[in-house]
Amino acid sequence: MIFPWKKRRAERRCVARKNETLEGNCDLELMIPKHFQCPISLDLMKDPVTLSTGITYDRESIERWIEAGNQTCPVTNQVLKNFDQIPNHSIRKMIQDWCVEKKSYGVERIPTPRIPIIPCEVWEITSKIADATTRKDGKKCQELVGKIRNLARESERNKKCIVENGVGFVLSSSFESFAGDSMEKHEILLKEIVSALTWMFPLGIEGQSKLGSSKSLRCIAWFLKGEDLSIKQHATIVLKELLSNSLLDHQIFVDGLLEIEGVSEALFKILKVPIGPTSTNATLMVIYYVLQSKSSENLASRFVDFGLVSLVLEMLVDGEKSTSEKALGVLESLCNWEEGREMACKNALTMPLLVKKILRVSEMATEFAVSTLWKLCKNVEDESPVIEALGAGVFQKLLVVLQVGCGEKTKEKITELLKLMNHYRDRLDCFDSSTGFKYIQRPY
Repeated sequence: MIFPWKKRRAERRCVARKNETLEGNCDLELMIPKHFQCPISLDLMKDPVTLSTGITYDRESIERWIEAGNQTCPVTNQVLKNFDQIPNHSIRKMIQDWCVEKKSYGVERIPTPRIPIIPCEVWEITSKIADATTRKDGKKCQELVGKIRNLARESERNKKCIVENGVGFVLSSSFESFAGDSMEKHEILLKEIVSALTWMFPLGIEGQSKLGSSKSLRCIAWFLKGEDLSIKQHATIVLKELLSNSLLDHQIFVDGLLEIEGVSEALFKILKVPIGPTSTNATLMVIYYVLQSKSSENLASRFVDFGLVSLVLEMLVDGEKSTSEKALGVLESLCNWEEGREMACKNALTMPLLVKKILRVSEMATEFAVSTLWKLCKNVEDESPVIEALGAGVFQKLLVVLQVGCGEKTKEKITELLKLMNHYRDRLDCFDSSTGFKYIQRPY
């Protein structure tokens, strides 16, 4: 006699064994043929190429091998006579046919890869762009710039090849030439060039001098003041890269910007009515670099009048790490001037936010926050900033920064602040808080 529960258990075991057998057969049938596998990654090759040694690899794998500084064939260990990678069309066709055969098992057909661009092709395109620029043929130049952008979209390898072969300089020269001719007439072309330049930095000294010329800067400022949100974002990115990657004295570029009417208003508007995180961060960086220049006092006053101090404080309330760091840098720069310090002291958010951001964002953000506190407490005759900071718990935070470690300049500022705040020992009870020192390690 067979009990029902024993019968059910036996049926379940039988079904399980059957499934295991089917799975095993599937695995067996779907095993990738060895000659379809890349010898480096052991994965199915998507873009098989053959080296001078006759061994075929997946293009991505062998490129990483060569870029790492290796000069030998991974399989034969022979020194490569050249680094040419010849597409193996026969193997690729066989792999694609195999993928079609195994479609019922979920295998997708590998698309036919595009042949990567090579330096001589890039040089040919740049020569045509230079020629079209000389002839002021905007239509032909726009067509060629579009071709460059399309090639870059195909792969990171293409983008790298384009950047390494001087396209940035050629486009910068073209931008300066057409901007000087007529911004309105060549508006679409100039927008195309700016969009392409966003990923072509660094440009080199010659490229930067072309893009930083008065003609180019006026065109970039024109885009900043326009209504096209996409080009405004691209213009801020280009301006930020130009100032941050400058091989020349960026004071030259800043002076050129300051001569253009309406730039400060345009930058403030981009922050006030944000386009996106990328443009916001780029704009904050541009303002920061401008405020670091020797001739930016009048510009700083205009920014304060616009309400930039309050705006960056609002950004700090719930801003992400990158934005908070840049906003603190702008706030610290604005506090170099009396108008900025006065406006910061009047805002109720200033001290709580500065204290909160210490040790909460990054090492650089902490340095900016400490420096801003130092400027507000040292350079304001009123004692209210010190009292507000103490009420927000700054004394304990500064002690922790000293314990954790910081730069020499920051250490000096913290020491001065602690000495200044020590005079208020008898007037405030914030020094006796046991919770404030709870996380400070003892030196013994």
